[in-house]
Amino acid sequence: MEVKIRTRSALMRLIALAMFLTLVWAYAQLEWGAPQGVRQRAVQARGSILAADGRVLATSVNGKRVYPQGPLAGQLLGMMGDTEGLEGLEAAYNGALTSGQNLKLTLDTQIQAAAEAALAKAVPEHEAEYASALVLETRTGRVLAAASYPPFNPNEWRKYSQEAVRNRPFLDVFEPGSTIKALVVAAALNEGLTTPNTLYSTPMSRFVGGRWGSRIGDAVAHPSTLTTQGILRYSSNVGMSHIVEHFEPKDMRGYLSRYGFGQDVQIPVIPAGTGQLRPLSEWGDLVRATNAFGQGMSSTNLQLVSAFNVLANDGQYVAPRLVEGAGGVERREVLRPEVARTTRQLLLNVINEGIFSQAGIKGYDLAGKTGTAQVVVDGRYSSTVYDSVFAGFLPAEAPRVTITVMVHGAKVRHHGSQLAAPIFREISAQVLSGWGAVPHAQNEE
Repeated sequence: MEVKIRTRSALMRLIALAMFLTLVWAYAQLEWGAPQGVRQRAVQARGSILAADGRVLATSVNGKRVYPQGPLAGQLLGMMGDTEGLEGLEAAYNGALTSGQNLKLTLDTQIQAAAEAALAKAVPEHEAEYASALVLETRTGRVLAAASYPPFNPNEWRKYSQEAVRNRPFLDVFEPGSTIKALVVAAALNEGLTTPNTLYSTPMSRFVGGRWGSRIGDAVAHPSTLTTQGILRYSSNVGMSHIVEHFEPKDMRGYLSRYGFGQDVQIPVIPAGTGQLRPLSEWGDLVRATNAFGQGMSSTNLQLVSAFNVLANDGQYVAPRLVEGAGGVERREVLRPEVARTTRQLLLNVINEGIFSQAGIKGYDLAGKTGTAQVVVDGRYSSTVYDSVFAGFLPAEAPRVTITVMVHGAKVRHHGSQLAAPIFREISAQVLSGWGAVPHAQNEE
């Protein structure tokens, strides 16, 4: 009898051990990944991601997530792990994709490829660290291209660092520099504080801000007096300080806010950074002057392209959107239509009369503004690290797209006119080619 009890006890312990090990295995699968069959079914049922032209950017084949276009829009797409999205759209729309819904983007794959190619050519040549470019459809706010460099191929995502996965056009924050001059001039025109032909005294440097002020200066030699048009052409910080001298701080800051700076971008679900505007309590004469040339404020490329699009869109701000049917609904008037059109003419002249060889294309009217911003390193503006920026649109008279470019840390020719402007020109050329746009018979260099 005693032997039977011991045998039964041993059998019960063995059964209990087997059940325990089964529970441990099941928990391990939940913790470390579902069984292969479950993973395959989960991936296979996942919805696809499509471009506006119908090209498949992400889909599932034989239980594996694949990206047929390789690195095209890689950072936007992100990637997925065994059963769920880890980064980018795969993560942001994980719920919808998991339930089998397809995601249709606003991207034009030809324009996206052109933007990526332009960055891939220029950034290594100038020994820069990274870059981004955006192309926005003017009237609708649809994002036609959002390019990052260096490239990222989600098919091989485990080979890349976390930095390579970063969706730079939406997330990177930087000081936009002199591109802001065009927006501030437009605001001043809208308020009746200046005209295109108002003449200002413009020495190469000027002390601003009284007792607690500082000396601001210009980098490009120019005449000692400049009109508002000339201030934009020569990108004069001194001239901008005169234009905003009678701009009430709350009003000028209000315009920057309505352009979208210092505000969250209303683009659903997708992670996007937010630049900063200093609080109104800090807006003395010096802060007002430095903000007039894009220093002491910050922006993402997505915020910059949306702000510049106000000029292209006859004074109307329209929120950007990347997914069809999601976003693009926030609209507001920032400028009167005639002011936006006047500013576009000023920016057309900036290219045609100043930097045509870098930013212009014979036979076409392009408009825009350069920016070269010192980068803050260890709490101080660096004399060696710069962001090269360009913002513009085309055609100038009735824009269809707005384009912005930002390149960080170039060691060879870092000025906006030398680096970002030619990238803008290259992307514009490809866009015009895709449209089949016929050149007109003028535009001499």
